[in-house]
Amino acid sequence: MTNSNIPAPREGLRPIPQIMSNPHFDTIGGEAPVAQLVERFYFYMDTLPEAVAIRAMHEPDLSHTKEVLVKFLIEWLGGPKVYSAERGHPRLRQKHIAFAIGEAERDAWMLCMRRAMDDVVANATLRQQLDQAFFKTADFIRNDKGSNHV
Repeated sequence: MTNSNIPAPREGLRPIPQIMSNPHFDTIGGEAPVAQLVERFYFYMDTLPEAVAIRAMHEPDLSHTKEVLVKFLIEWLGGPKVYSAERGHPRLRQKHIAFAIGEAERDAWMLCMRRAMDDVVANATLRQQLDQAFFKTADFIRNDKGSNHV
């Protein structure tokens, strides 16, 4: 018995393979390097004069913020999905909307992350790939009038 609502498969077409998983978590070396990356990121946020404004957007005690960022990055990089299991969808723009984030804030965030990556991520190709992905995400979070996302 055939169902006339289902089209017949076209000759020569193959099923689309599942989208490849993100290999960055394995390439960076797992959870420990991600935790180191977060530690170095906040070290630079605490010490670089260019990061004073974005540091002021955070609580004085960064313990909880660091935990959350580690879990987020582990998942974002293709590791275990602990962040979303505990906190749901990241909703990055919504969670940052209370803060004025423009080019200067994005660039300060990227400066801290680039320095942290220089310290932690030995693989130059991975650093470049992560830099591009971090920039895209940081730019997406902007909420100033110059942003394409407002």
